[in-house]
Amino acid sequence: MEQKISEIKAVFQAAPIEKLPEFISVYEEDTRTGVQNLVRGAKKRLEELEKEKKRTEALKAYEKQYEAYGYVCGIDEVGRGPLAGPVVAGAVILPKNSSILYLNDSKQLSEKKREELYQVIMDQAAATGIGYASPERIDEINILQATYEAMREAVSKLSVKPAVLLNDAVTIPGITTQVIQVPIIKGDAKSVSIAAASIIAKVTRDRLMVEYDSVFPEYGFASNKGYGAAAHIEALKKYGPCPIHRRSFIKHFVGKGLNAT
Repeated sequence: MEQKISEIKAVFQAAPIEKLPEFISVYEEDTRTGVQNLVRGAKKRLEELEKEKKRTEALKAYEKQYEAYGYVCGIDEVGRGPLAGPVVAGAVILPKNSSILYLNDSKQLSEKKREELYQVIMDQAAATGIGYASPERIDEINILQATYEAMREAVSKLSVKPAVLLNDAVTIPGITTQVIQVPIIKGDAKSVSIAAASIIAKVTRDRLMVEYDSVFPEYGFASNKGYGAAAHIEALKKYGPCPIHRRSFIKHFVGKGLNAT
């Protein structure tokens, strides 16, 4: 009895991608239009996978260039621009044979994809570290210096000592000269390690801002993550700043009345 197209479709949809070549070989002689469409779709998925593998391999160029020195660590930060919340830095050392795909600048990925990759990175990385600089610290020493502090903390949290830091466009002061620093402009789109660091930093900060939303619900932190969305600014003008607002960032919106709610 001939297998129904709906049954074949279920097979293709449930199949892990590594099984697709086997299923293609089984069904590509089936002349029914519906089956041929399924086969073409499976072939397209395989082509896209190969394309992603090549893209990811190209993003390992810096890691391969410096791997002879020892552990290569990617560094990135999230949250320099918001009106509220901390700046968060991520540090990631990936294994030399890392096969993690779809790593990219965290801003280029959907929230769902970032969450998926966060877990993969945390499971497979040789080491990870997260650093924070609070709103108070940002106001005290300015956002750039606070970002450097968060980056140094992230590096200090690594369970192994890196020999090379691949940084997203900066050279971090206060790092021992024994560690090679390589600033890469738009590094989160050019290095798998920096991309991974940007993802864990972004997911960590986003989760934290969702928690803050339950404490300070007036400002919509769960959706705006502390950035200057119109509704956030309106709430800031109406209610004034809360304890996690950066006083040095909000003077334009609330003037001199900076008492926290």
